[in-house]
Parts: sequence; C-alpha cells; structure tokens
Amino acid sequence: MLNSLYIQNYVLIDNLDIRFDQGFSVITGETGAGKSIILGALSLVLGQRADGKSIKNDADKCIIEATFDISNYKLEPFFQLHDLDYDAESCIMRRELYRSGKSRAFINDSPVSLTLMKELGHQLIDIHSQHQNLLLGDSRFQLNVVDVMAENEILLILYRKAYRQYQSLKREQKELIEKASQSKQEEDYIRFQLEQLLDARLQSDEQSELEQELETLSHAEEIKSGLYRIENLLDGESASAVGLLKESLSISESLERYLPKAQEMTERLRSAYLDINDLAGEISGIKEDIEFNPDRMDWVNDRLNTLYSLQQKHRVTSIDALLEIQEKYEQQLQTIDSFDERLDDLNKQIVLAHDELMQQAMVLSEQRAITAKAIAAQLVKLIAPLGMPNTRFEIEMLRKPEFDNDGIDDIQFMFSANKSAPLQPVAQTASGGEISRLMLCIKAMIAGFTALPAIIFDEVDTGVSGDIADKMGDIMQELGSKMQVFAITHLPQIAAKGKAHYFVYKEDTHERTLTRIKALSVDERIREIARMLSGASLTDAAIANAKDLLKAVS
Repeated sequence: MLNSLYIQNYVLIDNLDIRFDQGFSVITGETGAGKSIILGALSLVLGQRADGKSIKNDADKCIIEATFDISNYKLEPFFQLHDLDYDAESCIMRRELYRSGKSRAFINDSPVSLTLMKELGHQLIDIHSQHQNLLLGDSRFQLNVVDVMAENEILLILYRKAYRQYQSLKREQKELIEKASQSKQEEDYIRFQLEQLLDARLQSDEQSELEQELETLSHAEEIKSGLYRIENLLDGESASAVGLLKESLSISESLERYLPKAQEMTERLRSAYLDINDLAGEISGIKEDIEFNPDRMDWVNDRLNTLYSLQQKHRVTSIDALLEIQEKYEQQLQTIDSFDERLDDLNKQIVLAHDELMQQAMVLSEQRAITAKAIAAQLVKLIAPLGMPNTRFEIEMLRKPEFDNDGIDDIQFMFSANKSAPLQPVAQTASGGEISRLMLCIKAMIAGFTALPAIIFDEVDTGVSGDIADKMGDIMQELGSKMQVFAITHLPQIAAKGKAHYFVYKEDTHERTLTRIKALSVDERIREIARMLSGASLTDAAIANAKDLLKAVS
C-alpha cells in the first residue's frame, strides 16, 4: 500500500507531504484544483517519462518520493535479483527531475533505471483511468482475468515449462534443417576438395625428403665426381691417405720396442687407419648409388609441384596443415551424413514434446472454460445494480492456430447491454460508461484471488449518478476491505463511502497559485460533501443530507 507521498517543486506544487490510510480513500476537489497534477506526480515516481516542463517555474529541481508497505506482495526475489535493499514495511521510490531535462530514479536510495522503476511501479499501484478501460478490449488482458480467477498459476507454470521445451526443440530443428540445407549445397565442393587431398596421399615428412632428393638428383654428376676424387685421395693407387696411414702404423709398431710412447701413437694411428679405411669404403658405396636419373627427377618434380599447388590453393605452407584441412573436410562430411539421422531423432522428440504440451494446454483450457462460465454469471449479477439490468455477458473461447506462451486459447469477452441486441466483442459494442462499470466489477472480482496493487480509480464514475453511483461506491468500498483503494470522484455518493477523505484545492499567495491536499476532519468532510451536493453555496439541507450520507455509510 501507499503510505505517503512527498512532492517538491512540481508544476503548481511547492511542497506537499501527506500520509495515506488503508482501505478505501476518496480524493475530491473542484475541477482544475490539481487532482490530475498529484496523479501525474505519482505516475512519475512509478516510472513514467517526464521533461523539464514538469518543474515549477522558479525551481531548477523537482523531487517526488513515495513510500510503500510491500509486505504482502512477495517482492523480495525482485529486490535480490536487482541487488536492491529490501525493506518490506518501507520501500521508498524517488524521482528527481532537472530543468535540463535530465532525471534520476532511486529505489531505497539505490540509483536505478527508469525501466526498472516502472517494472516495480506496475506491481505497487494500478492507476485506473478512462484510458485504461481500453485494456478491456485486449484479448491478453481478458485471458489474464480468466487465469487469475481460475487460479491457474501452477497450471501455467507447468504449461510454460512444456512450451519452452517444445520451442527449444523447434528452434533446434530449424537450425539443423538450415545447417543441413547449407551443408548439402557445400557437399559437392567439400567432397571434391577432400578427394583431391586423399588422391595426393599426403605424408607428414614427405616434402622435405623430396626437396632433398631433388637437390641430389639435380647435382648428381657433380656429387659423383667429388666422391670419386675423395675416394682416390683416401685409398687410390698412388699415394693415398689409407696407404700412408698403414705405412705409418707399421713404423710405429716397430718403434714400440725402443720407445714406450710409441705404443700410444700406434693405437691412435690404428684407429685413424681403421676410420679412414672404413670411410673410403662407404664413399665408394655412395658413389656407386649416385647416378643421374631423369625419370626419377621428373617424378619428384611432379610430386613437389602437386604438393606446392595444394598448399597454394589452400593458403598453407606445410603438408601438416594440408592434413589438418583434410581431417576437417572428413569431419564435415561425417556431420552431413549424420544430419538425416539427427533430424529423425529430433522429430521424434518434437512429437513427444508436442503431445506433452497439448496435454498441458488442454488441462489449462478445461479449467478456463469452467471458470469462464462462473465469471460471466458473477459479472452479470454484479453489474446489474449499476444501471445495466439487461446485461448479457459471455466469454467465448476459440482455438489459436499455434501454441503461445499462454496456451492455445483465444479469449473474447462478448457483451450486450440490451436483451434484443446480439452479443458482440466488448470493445466493439460497449460505451465508455459501460466499460468503466465492467472494469470496476472485474477488478472487484479478481481482488479476492490475488494480491492486487493499490488501485486509484480516476473519475471512472464519470457519466453516472444517483443510485448507480451509490452502487459503484459500494463496490469500491468492498474492494477497499481487501486492498488499498483510492477514488478521485465528483460524486458525493461515492465520496461519503471513503474511510478517509482527502481534499485537493488551490491556494493563492501574493506571488503564485499553489495546489494543496489535506486529509479532512469529520466537520470538514461534512462541508465538502455538502458542497458536492449543492454547489458553491452551502445550505442547511445540503449539510443535513451530507450528514445522512456519512451516517448511512458508517
């Protein structure tokens, strides 16, 4: 409930600070006194947009602050989700507007976005005006009314869980089909590229070995000539390294008897002789293997050209990189080949999810159908005393072409104010006054099923009077026993039913005209209701009538 409202420097208000009571309160005042200004200020603190024009002429800054008791609204998760301080008995919402057009919003002194303030505001106060009556023609609003009175909260949770699962599978199916279609278009290209790589029979170290072999083949004659010369120098017919070492070794062995150190020289000469002799043999073998082979050279060139061409085509510089590409293409083709199997499996899951969703939707639909009949009967009974005795009202349930977040039912409120007139959608046939009374009755009905936010009825009694106004006042008074209700009214029959009465008026000072609001005492209230009955001049009869109205209520 709204505990208090503080307004500073807003339009014609310099400083206003007022507390409110529980139950049903009425707000009255002459036309133009500023009731809409106060309502506008409250709308701003609930998240509506504003500009610098809202600020009082001689001020640079405007402040609007509302304090709420939110202990009955189970809003602690909202505050935890948005990292806000939670105080169930004192939730403070504040807006600061600046002449520059900038504004700041706060919840319990924490800066917040206007969107967040508006989201919380919707859960705290419902400002019901003639404009809001347009909601009655909205099918989503109508469906929500039925669900609230059917107490479908648990059914909706179960249905929406099934709906999210179904939608998730449908999205996965769509994505898989798109991927399959795109992959099918690329399949021929991928297969061609892969076949080309597979035909090449790539080996990781092949390129370096071929490049070295080509180098050898290209210089075969030069290599063979060089090896021949080395072989002759090491072990030729003339003086050669092997022959000289062999002769040196023989001499060293003969000196061992006379020179002990000659033994070490002998070992070293023998080792050198064996190494050089072995090397000469190896060189002879290598020399024999080296030959100019034009056919092999052509094959190596062709093979390397194939490898270079593939690397250039795929913009890489190694065979390992080509092998990675080859593996990627193989994986892509495996994925393409598995699309049909995956899609078939997914389709089976979708059928099961659809059946589950349909089952949940039908349970929801049956509950709505039962409740719709009860709502129609109760609404006709409730609205008849409000000058609409011949009202006929039905809730038509149609089947939507597709599931959505609320089920498969399309709700349509069908209305006729006359016995002979056919039932038509309420938005097409009901007048403004009739819609006001319908909305009042609907909100009175749903108040017993959920913790509604505080409601402000902004002159919804326009166009009614007498006994009808009295009955509307009864409904608002009854509604006030369940929640906090405000009625901005010009009708004394309704004003007399309020538990508290607030009066909005203008006060002229030397410099300006200001809007004020105050809670009326018993005597002040009698005089205000008398004024509403008789006009500017108070008569004894009007005062007596006002007293009678207040006594009848009490």
